[in-house]
Amino acid sequence: MLTKERVLEILKEAGVLQEGHFLLTSGRHSDRYLQCAKIFQNTRYSEELCAALAEQFKDDNIQLVIGPAMGAVQMAYEVSRHLGVENFFTERVDGKMTLRRGFHIEPGTRVLCVEDVVTTGGSVKEVMEIVKEAGGVVAGVGLIVDRTGGKIDFGTKLASVISMEVASYEPENCPICKTGAPLVKPGSRNIKKA
Repeated sequence: MLTKERVLEILKEAGVLQEGHFLLTSGRHSDRYLQCAKIFQNTRYSEELCAALAEQFKDDNIQLVIGPAMGAVQMAYEVSRHLGVENFFTERVDGKMTLRRGFHIEPGTRVLCVEDVVTTGGSVKEVMEIVKEAGGVVAGVGLIVDRTGGKIDFGTKLASVISMEVASYEPENCPICKTGAPLVKPGSRNIKKA
C-alpha cells in the first residue's frame, strides 16, 4: 500500500496540484486545482497510483472497470490491467453521459467505476446510473483523489488513493472572486450556466 507521503510526492513531482482561482467541473470555485491528467503523462506515476487503487478492490470480484471520458479513460485502462479485467469508458453526447463505440454491459456484471478526482461526484453518479440501467452491479467506486476528505457517499464501496479536503465555493460565495483574481477553467467539461 502506498503511503500518503508517497502519494503527495507523486502529485508534487507530476505537477498535479495547482494554486490560483479555478472553475471546477462541478461549477464551484477553488483556490487549488488537481490536474490529475498530468499523472498519466508518466507511466511510472500512473502505474504506481492505479496499482494501489486496484489493490483495494482485488477481493471484490470486479469484472469490468469503467470511467467517464476524458479524465478516467487512461485510468480505467490502467486499473483494469492490474485487476486483469476489461475496461471501457462513457462519453457525453449532447451533454448526456452515454455508452458508445459498441461498449455493452452484460446484466449482472460486477463493475468498478473509476474517476481521477472527485469534488461533488456528478460524473461518477452518471456513470453509475448507466451501469445500473444496463443491469450491471456497481461493486465499487475507485478514485485517485477524493477532494471531499472522505465525506462523499456513493452508496457502495469507496476507495481512494488519497483523500484530502480541498475547499470549494459556490460562485456567489467565493472569497477569491472578491479579490479580483482571474477565474481559470482548466477542466475538460464545459459548464452551462442558466
